[in-house]
Amino acid sequence: MDIECANNEAIYEYWLGSIPNIKAKKLLTMVEYFGSPEDLYKASLKAMEQMIRECNSKELNFTDRDLEAIMIGRDMDLISKNLEYLNTHDIKYITMLNRTYPDKLRYIYNPPFLLYYKGKPLPDNKKIISIVGARECSIYGRETAKYIAAALAKEDIIILSGLARGIDTYAHIGALSEEGTTYGIMGCGIDICYPVENIDLYMDMQVKGGIISEYGPGCKPLAYHFPMRNRIISALSDGILVIEAKEKSGSLITVDMGLEQGKEIYAVPGRVTDKLSEGCHNLIKMGAKLVTTPMDILEDLLEYNPSKEIKQLELVDILPQDELAIYELICLSPKHIEELVVLTGFDIGKLMENLLSLELKDLIIQPMKNYYIRRNK
Repeated sequence: MDIECANNEAIYEYWLGSIPNIKAKKLLTMVEYFGSPEDLYKASLKAMEQMIRECNSKELNFTDRDLEAIMIGRDMDLISKNLEYLNTHDIKYITMLNRTYPDKLRYIYNPPFLLYYKGKPLPDNKKIISIVGARECSIYGRETAKYIAAALAKEDIIILSGLARGIDTYAHIGALSEEGTTYGIMGCGIDICYPVENIDLYMDMQVKGGIISEYGPGCKPLAYHFPMRNRIISALSDGILVIEAKEKSGSLITVDMGLEQGKEIYAVPGRVTDKLSEGCHNLIKMGAKLVTTPMDILEDLLEYNPSKEIKQLELVDILPQDELAIYELICLSPKHIEELVVLTGFDIGKLMENLLSLELKDLIIQPMKNYYIRRNK
């Protein structure tokens, strides 16, 4: 909703959604009782008390604190000031009273009555995949998240995540690498970039996608906000992909919510000894779809063949025999140069010459000195 064009109805909707700590069910009940947000705003204290008595007889449990929050919030000067802040900072909002409010959110348990967003409105005619996983991810997880997100975004699938460190960040980066659409669901105020080091990503995402939050400007990234925001991530998605998650990972909260909402769950396997993949392996054991290539997801989401063949993560140009032998030994788990000497049987000079050639061809990189991994092309 464009604040510049906000009419009286939109202003009162914003007021209603900005009342703290009152759930959507109660807000919608009050609007139904009085007829409109404006009529609710203008209702007398006596009428409000009568409404509460009638609603509580139906076990809605309005409290004195609810009534106090409503009455204190009736400050049109403050409302106008807040709306001006939104307008100045290009922050838009939408409420459950709007037809364009996402239907996927409307019917979940405890839906957000009001959503703030920066960037483009979330399309309602495209498939959406959430990608979640470890904050302290490995190189394997990082490159896999970028690769799969890029392949899905190239097929016009929206990539959704939480803009957190680790897998979230690299999923957004992967989508943007193909000029795809990606949205971040924040656990803080819409005007706060958290973590701060993602500020460039936060801005870039708003060009074709956007940032979404149920928390208003200035709201700090408190710990309990993040499990709450996960219900939005799962609800908006057509499927949830987990890349690297420990056995008790916070990412599994999103999965649990997704299962309650009937979402398809996908998981990328890792090494059997890798604690970062224990959560993913457990999900696969319980029936999540194992993902080793973007096609494992695309075949579920698309009713047509992808626009062109998807490049495999192991894709390689025609190489000299020695370079090819070395390249095939290198994967997304870093290999030390001494290990490569043993595996190839090459002397150190010959090995270094071929490794340098592969680096110059942009096929491998050194994330740490003398450790080599494939570059995710």
